[in-house]
Amino acid sequence: MHSHPNPSTDSPPAPRTDHDSSAELRDARLAARFDAILAAPFGRIGVRADVQCIHAIHFLPERFALRESHLPPIRQLAAQLEAYYADPDAPLDVPLAGTGTDFQRRVWQAIRAVRCGRTATYGELAANIGGTARAVGQACGDNPFPLVVPCHRVVGAKGLGGFAHHGEDGFHLEVKRWLLRHERVMLL
Repeated sequence: MHSHPNPSTDSPPAPRTDHDSSAELRDARLAARFDAILAAPFGRIGVRADVQCIHAIHFLPERFALRESHLPPIRQLAAQLEAYYADPDAPLDVPLAGTGTDFQRRVWQAIRAVRCGRTATYGELAANIGGTARAVGQACGDNPFPLVVPCHRVVGAKGLGGFAHHGEDGFHLEVKRWLLRHERVMLL
């Protein structure tokens, strides 16, 4: 018996577009910047480090392949993140590279003082350290160590605020929402 092709099951895959290949190339270039890519309940975490300290932490979508590292600061961070995912009160205290302007470091220090389960507004931090809410927001967005310096705990006076220089809805704000819910912060 001769079977006829079934276009719904026998059709060739859709041709790849330039957009698909350029997105894959962009992802590959981004992934190559990290010494490790760790699993997270909200996606992935890209980490740059050396043998002494963490240089950067980035939130990535789940499509990025996991990559282990034997660098001690990354192994320490990975273990602390696993503890944090199980219990949001678990401390995240790994050696961080000294970076940023004096103002940024003051903002990041103030952010680290915001305890789990709490939030502070950009304006409150600005009043505490000197500066404007906008400048604090800029320093939050420039934070190279999210989670360890928990900038997700800094919110706008009238709402969630932005996250990692992403003010619109999307992946980064979903990560911020996940982190705040995980830390038992009531979101409006």
